[in-house]
Amino acid sequence: MDFIPTPLKGAYIIDPEVRKDNRGAFFRTYCKKEFAKIEFTKEWVQMNHSVNLIKGTVRGLHYQIPPFSETKLIRCIKGKIWDVIIDIRKLSPTFLQSFSMELSAENKKMLFIPEGFAHGFQTLENDCELIYNHSSFYNPESESGLRFDDPTLNIKWNISVSELSERDKNHPLIDNSFNGI
Repeated sequence: MDFIPTPLKGAYIIDPEVRKDNRGAFFRTYCKKEFAKIEFTKEWVQMNHSVNLIKGTVRGLHYQIPPFSETKLIRCIKGKIWDVIIDIRKLSPTFLQSFSMELSAENKKMLFIPEGFAHGFQTLENDCELIYNHSSFYNPESESGLRFDDPTLNIKWNISVSELSERDKNHPLIDNSFNGI
């Protein structure tokens, strides 16, 4: 596995070593020893599977408030998505900066998102599926989010938004009172 640092400290693109032969392909998506190289030693306590039917669907930008902050490992297993992370660590030199990339079943890349980041994605095809690993259990009282279209964030989504939950539509815009986490 190659761990490629993003411009946001602690976030990595993970490019697995894919081995192919006449049977198909094999690759590792997690190895505790390899992840220790990027100082990730927590355990994954929850895995989620996201099914998205319509091209242009946006989910996010979600995060959990401490002490329930979570590290995530995102992998697209069907279709392709535009994945977006935002650094919301108030003491970070990249506070409110974002990083985006395409994740797809074809490229097999993963995105490692440390605690202190908001995360969202947009489907670039119909019928996209993702697997998320989480280092913390979901806590509804600690759930929060940023608006996908917040002008302060200036996120460039690849295509028009076709589907968005009521919850995601109603996240507040960032103002001077947002201090991050």
